[in-house]
Amino acid sequence: MSNPDSFIDEVTEEVRRDRMFAMMRRYGWIALLLVALVVGGAAWTEWQKAQTRADAQAFGDALLDALDLPAPEDRLAALSAVEAPGSADAAALRDLLAASDPESDRAAALTALERVAADGAASQVYRDLAVLRQVLLAGTEMEISARRAALDPLTVPGRAFRPLALEQIAYLEVEAGNTEAAITQLRALLADQQAPTGLRQRAGQMIVALGGESAEG
Repeated sequence: MSNPDSFIDEVTEEVRRDRMFAMMRRYGWIALLLVALVVGGAAWTEWQKAQTRADAQAFGDALLDALDLPAPEDRLAALSAVEAPGSADAAALRDLLAASDPESDRAAALTALERVAADGAASQVYRDLAVLRQVLLAGTEMEISARRAALDPLTVPGRAFRPLALEQIAYLEVEAGNTEAAITQLRALLADQQAPTGLRQRAGQMIVALGGESAEG
């Protein structure tokens, strides 16, 4: 904070104290009660803010400590034991991190992803990421139609993982033997200027691999 700002704050605080004492002299015990309520409320608000910051910091530290553990099973156990500080997004973040290490317990990872995807209180971006990760992790153990149904809502314009969902749907078409449909999907992705450059390059390479011609070809 600059010196002028500090000076203004000091003057403001002095004026506030002068007004408080003047009110006390004028209204007696009523003023004292009001001051107690105001000061108590402000203190409670500040305590809540500090507590929220402290909880968030403790949560982040616990996640980092868990991720630092060398053994996958220990990481998963530690992450699962971390208590989220009352936020659906915090719980979603914890579960997504737990599911990022599926080799330790694939079934547990899928369960964690399903929990995030179904949590209506979590932000859409976390839920969409959980769905995308769930489809990728489940692979062929999940029916093509089920994977397609899970990915379709993610392709709505404006959704964070739309390009990735479109790419995965193209791969589903390949898996189902629908080569032309896959090429059509990939060409649409290649023409999407909102898609990341690397993803568009992959789409072009996949089109060529499937026997089609990319826009550049």
